[in-house]
Amino acid sequence: MRRQEITQGWTLQVQGEKERIPAQVPGSVYYDLLRTGRMEDPFWRDNEDEALKWMEKDFIYETRFTPESGLFDTDEIRLCFDGLDTIADIYLNGFLLGRADNMHRAWAYSVTGMLLRGENSLRIYFHSPVKYIRERYAECVTMGSEHCMDGFPQIRKAHCMFGWDWGPRLPDAGIWKNVFLQGVEKGRLESVYVTQEHEEQKVTLYIRTEIASAGETQEDRAKAQGLSYRVTVTDPQGNVRTEEDSPECLVITQPLLWWPNGYGEQNLYGICVQLMDGSREVDRWEKRIGLRTMTVHREKDVYGESFAHEVNGVQIFAMGADYIPEDNIFGRITGERTRKLLEQCRAANFNCIRVWGGGFYPHDDFYDACDELGLVVWQDLMFACAVYELTEDFDKNIRAEIRDNVRRLRHHASLGLWCGNNEMEMFVDEGQWVNTLKQKADYIKMYEYIIPQVLKEEDPQTFYWPASPSSGGSFDAPNDPDRGDVHYWEVWHGDKPFSEYRKFYFRYASEFGFQSFPCLKTVEAFTLPEDRNIFSYVMDKHQRNDAANGKIMKYLYQTFLYPTDFDTLLYASQLLQGEAIKYGVEHFRRNRGRCMGAVYWQLNDCWPVASWSSIDYYGRWKALHYYAKRFFAPILLSCREEGMMTQNTNVNAQPFQMEKSVTFNVSNETPEDKVVRVVWAVRDRFGGILQKEETELSVPTLSSVWMEKRELPDMKIREEYISYDLFEDDRWVSGSTVILTLPRFFRYEDPQLTVESGDGEVIVRAKAYAKSVEIRNRNEDLVLEDNYFDMNAGERRVKVVCGEIKDLTVRSVFDIR
Repeated sequence: MRRQEITQGWTLQVQGEKERIPAQVPGSVYYDLLRTGRMEDPFWRDNEDEALKWMEKDFIYETRFTPESGLFDTDEIRLCFDGLDTIADIYLNGFLLGRADNMHRAWAYSVTGMLLRGENSLRIYFHSPVKYIRERYAECVTMGSEHCMDGFPQIRKAHCMFGWDWGPRLPDAGIWKNVFLQGVEKGRLESVYVTQEHEEQKVTLYIRTEIASAGETQEDRAKAQGLSYRVTVTDPQGNVRTEEDSPECLVITQPLLWWPNGYGEQNLYGICVQLMDGSREVDRWEKRIGLRTMTVHREKDVYGESFAHEVNGVQIFAMGADYIPEDNIFGRITGERTRKLLEQCRAANFNCIRVWGGGFYPHDDFYDACDELGLVVWQDLMFACAVYELTEDFDKNIRAEIRDNVRRLRHHASLGLWCGNNEMEMFVDEGQWVNTLKQKADYIKMYEYIIPQVLKEEDPQTFYWPASPSSGGSFDAPNDPDRGDVHYWEVWHGDKPFSEYRKFYFRYASEFGFQSFPCLKTVEAFTLPEDRNIFSYVMDKHQRNDAANGKIMKYLYQTFLYPTDFDTLLYASQLLQGEAIKYGVEHFRRNRGRCMGAVYWQLNDCWPVASWSSIDYYGRWKALHYYAKRFFAPILLSCREEGMMTQNTNVNAQPFQMEKSVTFNVSNETPEDKVVRVVWAVRDRFGGILQKEETELSVPTLSSVWMEKRELPDMKIREEYISYDLFEDDRWVSGSTVILTLPRFFRYEDPQLTVESGDGEVIVRAKAYAKSVEIRNRNEDLVLEDNYFDMNAGERRVKVVCGEIKDLTVRSVFDIR
């Protein structure tokens, strides 16, 4: 197989203009307009509005290239496009090869006999996506998320490019993946599928290949039938084994299994399938796989029906977040950037990540990193919050889309499941977005017939789930708290207090979230000084959830004093976010077995914005990501408190007997039994100990163990707090503090915080109780071993992971005033 990249010499021409500007391929229209100074930064202030106008135009990409001479010695030459965004007419030497109408598909055309030995011209005419959806919407109304532009379901393009409740309306276009010529000799590997059968101390790999002939004649097919394949497996220790003559299976003894993060090693085997013409290789497929079983365990029980990832027979508690595209301009999403983001997930003790269905199927780099880092991937197919009109053409299009991506991704060790869509079963069941009975019927056809049919053909070993949330399909109570997965939004959208989480014992929470603002440095990246008020026009343009800034203030009122400056308000919002998600996750983990997943919304941003993310657009950790590192810790000590927040937050309520108590719980999400020591104390606001207890506790592997409730009837809840810590072999592992009044009513003493650095550490000292201590540098890009933590009076040393240790500042909840 010969391959020649076509990445050089591209130009971009805007419809109606004579000028051609240099274009980068892979890339996009917006990317090229920005690079050449034709367009201002669409993320700055309200530039998004002007940037959107560009997409009313058509665009022409063009290049001239000379094929390598060796290509003409092959039996077939193919022109291949890994990704075209989106409605594109493709011309080779003035001849129309075809039209690409799906961003999520790969396209290939046989150009044997059409290529010139000298210079050739390749021209791709991209039609305006905005005009396209407007015209199609006028012909047939299909509806979806109100945050998107009307007509967005009419085009197979990343839905969030047309807007979302965290993203701008920037429907970019262009050649967003590789373009290349492929010279085929006799035949090529159209598909390779490796399945696994696990037995005691051995794994059998079954190899299924699909060989395509070089050309369409009977002679071409005969040549392809004369080919064989060779399989080479390289184990994690570098030992190589090769099997000749088209083996249907290989047996691996003493296999080294692949495990999610926290449960074992991420062992990966190299596998190479070579298509052979005698002793000569004509094509190859080379990947890495993990030896593991992976499914979702569902079983009727006293609560309803369980729902848990099961890897190698072990049911794991999923801990992670929902991933969206890392940039609204996809050309800026690089393998290095993706890997860094996913490394931050592992650093925060994730073992799972959900790829949300309104973006795109990520690049191979994403899944390679998940394989290496041990992140189980919940993979949505790219259908989110929309109703589609199922026509014969649409049916063919989505079948091809799913086939392309399943074949590309199915070998990955990290692939946990395929999911049909995001939130559509739930909303269609409620009658949202549906205009006709046919559209409701089309839903069932797509997600319970067409897609399962394709997956049964292409990847029968991977679990399929029809929607998120779902109880299994057929509009059977799709957001049932006792079955399947759940999206829970009463805390946030429903204005319920954090304590509302404790009323539910979801089997698997795949979406729940709480918003915050990014830090000041990120806000400065898209604002002028006069914009820095959360109710300003520009701040509202970078807040896509209706009235959400006011909602943050409402929750702020329930929790903290009123911040009197903008920077403090940003800090307070991040603490709110961290506390909200902590409240939910710790409750879910305390109920391990009944609940088996806590995947919060959302991991990241596609532009600088107020959102539910724990890492902002620039890669800066919000408070939530540090909270996640603690509440996703393999061994977690948490506290179920009873106090003002859980009973009555009204200071003017009728007199009642308030319960004041704490019940501690230890969650052990490791493959080993643990013996730990729990130390807790009631302290005054200076950190002085008033009451203390110490308990040794045995916690079996993969379990959650409750301690005895402790009543504290005499505790002065506005002046005293509880600290709790867990030790293993005298090593501190987990812990925090809790107050039984609302934080805004607690009489904090000034902790007189100081901070200094030395030997790769930051040292913080406090003279009194300090809650949610934030350490930051001037650029707010510091990543620490821990941050936004609670301190008793004394000293805390924190290791620096990365960032400049200069101009450090420190603050705590005491400073929210």
